[in-house]
Amino acid sequence: MTLSLVSNSYIEEYITKIRVKQVPWEGYQRAGHITPEELALIKKVDRQPKGKTEPLLLSDGQTYALLYLGLLKKLQRVDTLQSILVLIADALTGRITLFTRASASDPDLPFGPLLRILETQDDFVQLRTSQILTVLLSAEPVPLQQWQLQPLLNHLSICVQGASPNKRDVAVQCLEVILPRHEVRKAVWAIPGILNGLVETLKSNHNPQMNYQVGFCFWLLTFETEIAEQINKRYDVIPLFISVAQAAAKEKVVRVNIAALRNLVTKAPSANLPAMLVAQLLPFVKNLATRKWSDEDILEDVQFLRDELKARFESLTTWDEYASELTSGHLSWTPVHNSELFWKENVTKLNERDYFYLKRLTELLRTSQDSIVLAVAAHDLGQYVKYHERGKKTVTDLGAKTRVMELMSHSSQEVRYEALLSVQRLVSHPWQSV
Repeated sequence: MTLSLVSNSYIEEYITKIRVKQVPWEGYQRAGHITPEELALIKKVDRQPKGKTEPLLLSDGQTYALLYLGLLKKLQRVDTLQSILVLIADALTGRITLFTRASASDPDLPFGPLLRILETQDDFVQLRTSQILTVLLSAEPVPLQQWQLQPLLNHLSICVQGASPNKRDVAVQCLEVILPRHEVRKAVWAIPGILNGLVETLKSNHNPQMNYQVGFCFWLLTFETEIAEQINKRYDVIPLFISVAQAAAKEKVVRVNIAALRNLVTKAPSANLPAMLVAQLLPFVKNLATRKWSDEDILEDVQFLRDELKARFESLTTWDEYASELTSGHLSWTPVHNSELFWKENVTKLNERDYFYLKRLTELLRTSQDSIVLAVAAHDLGQYVKYHERGKKTVTDLGAKTRVMELMSHSSQEVRYEALLSVQRLVSHPWQSV
């Protein structure tokens, strides 16, 4: 494994500049910060071409690994840290074990100095350190401990949510490299900032490579059953994966998003199939199944999703369809909303599970920013009041009456209209026996 797995053009350009900078090694030795022996070793590799440093690393690699890590512990100047990180990255290529074995000489190595300088207020130091830590952590033969992993993940969380495209790029690449590890997936799931950052990147980014990399992170995350069960409920990723795959021009972007959707079905079908039906995944995968793909895995995943969704769809009742739509939060004008027969037969089901579905309807009225969702929710609230004997009181007790009255002044004409109809029923329309 090499640092080429985590690359960034900004960092590479910066490295070129750092290689020609002079570091005052003799001054450090005179000040007692480094020993004469350390000075002699560092002078052999400082600003030297690869042809001269490679033989030294082959013969004395362990010595240099310990030297570089030791210098990180002792020195603090930003330009010096930059130069040491460049030397470490050069030495890491094909020689990771030289650094992972450093713990035998000092338990603080190799992670301690790197984790400490991760807080240095310099973009290059932070990014290059993140890359090096990622490579070292991914190569650990035993499960990572929290003290090794958490500082890096906290830093990546900041980067993936930040405005800097270079930091976001490196952070996503680092996550790609370490998420194959079970303990990393669990740790990442416990940091909402990383998930929010990945979701926002996927929503706002039109770069195919970044969409693929973020999709790859989600694919890895969804191998965990706990994550697969909850990720759509928390982050509404199913419609997002579908929209990214629909808009993708690159086959690999389609592949990774479809693979993530397959994981969601495989690991947690009951939690995800209803939301997939609401998001119209079935017609999309039917269409994908008719295309020709260079990657056979895509067709296999597509056919799996198509068959699972068809089986689920064929067994759905109208109530199942409505409950799935309501639970997902993606209300639209599907036929059930305007079906008199549906409301007569199913209105009391909104009271089940301690009024779970009615509370969900009320929650959407309060929180949704989508005018269609608000209009449909206001309409359904009116239908509940119309067809349920104690509908008015229940709706009032839940606080939905106040909210639907507020919606009568909404900017959307459709929302205003549906809210007005519901309020008329709440205020003046008695329950009818139908």
